Amino acid sequence: MNIHEYQAKAVLKEFGLPVSRGVPIFKPEEAAAAADELGGPVWVVKSQIHAGGRGKGTFKGAPEGAKGGVRVTKSKDEVVQFAREMLGQTLVTVQTGEAGKQVNRLYIEEGASIAAEFYLSMLVDRETGRVAFVVSTEGGMDIEQVAHDSPEKIVTFSVDPATGIMPHHGRAVAKALGLSGPQAKEAGALTEKLYAAFTAKDMSMLEINPLVLTGEGGLKCLDAKISFDSNALYRHPEIVALRDETEEDAKEIEASKYDLAYIALDGTIGCMVNGAGLAMATLDIIKLYGEEPANFLDVGGGASEEKVTAAFKIITADPQVKGILVNIFGGIMKCDVIARGVITAVKAVGLEVPLVVRLEGTNVEEGKEIIRNSGLNVIPADDLDDAAQKIVAAVKKG
Repeated sequence: MNIHEYQAKAVLKEFGLPVSRGVPIFKPEEAAAAADELGGPVWVVKSQIHAGGRGKGTFKGAPEGAKGGVRVTKSKDEVVQFAREMLGQTLVTVQTGEAGKQVNRLYIEEGASIAAEFYLSMLVDRETGRVAFVVSTEGGMDIEQVAHDSPEKIVTFSVDPATGIMPHHGRAVAKALGLSGPQAKEAGALTEKLYAAFTAKDMSMLEINPLVLTGEGGLKCLDAKISFDSNALYRHPEIVALRDETEEDAKEIEASKYDLAYIALDGTIGCMVNGAGLAMATLDIIKLYGEEPANFLDVGGGASEEKVTAAFKIITADPQVKGILVNIFGGIMKCDVIARGVITAVKAVGLEVPLVVRLEGTNVEEGKEIIRNSGLNVIPADDLDDAAQKIVAAVKKG
């Protein structure tokens, strides 16, 4: 689960981390009061969307050369003007794709004097099972580009959960950023607080880009991006309350209600599979035969008929879907349950695109019998290769 920048900074502030003062707004008429509250003399107007690259982004329909989704001004009137120009408009960045994202909220923030920009992030290193720090002097840039062009400028280290954060970790951050004296001590304190926030809130990723050295000589988190481990959200109702569903795909929201693993993709063949590995193999073989999958959907090993029905409805709700492939290898999951769920869903929503069903495993004959006796126009398949070829051929036939 992702949250907005202003929400991320509020979380960091709880742990005593240095962030700029700011005011979120949702309507243009709230901009003037926000500017007055902050007082100036410099304001930063920031679009709040779940995507990076906002500063270099462009608004759809804006004149060529128009300013991006993050704007700095010394004029209160411009704060109001920018709010009117940005709220309700679609911002396109390198991370949103051509469709862009509508800006429904802004963050009006006080300006900061910047002497240097750094990069700092934390994530869960799956190889070591530890929380890892990624630190670089190249703040404000795409870290992927830095890794490609100047990998020596990136320092990484992990924290042993048996000891937790230690003073030497803070010294490692300070050394990587070239800080000494009081600033090195401040970097140590910041490192400890970041680790405390990361672990206490069950974060999966925390990125501060840039972390700045201010003109006054202090460190400040000028931007913040946080993702949380969705499996741990039951422990954090205060974080769940920050969820902005307008930033998420409606189909993914519906899938989460039924505990379905669903990710929308850009292709034309909808997939319903049980097991993440089999789902990935299904996506790969569809691409092998010349088409693109419309989604990743894992109904899980013990899905009920209700979940299967919901999954099928979610797939058919995607207007991009031109064909559907149901690929089930029944272990814990029983093929007859899948079959009944598919039949129930088809009868409820109709079937306007080709449907290929491949069943194998527990109760497979019962499942096939249910499909055969349904009276539906379902194309049976013997194995995954056969199923992929048949659905691709059916979609291309149109």
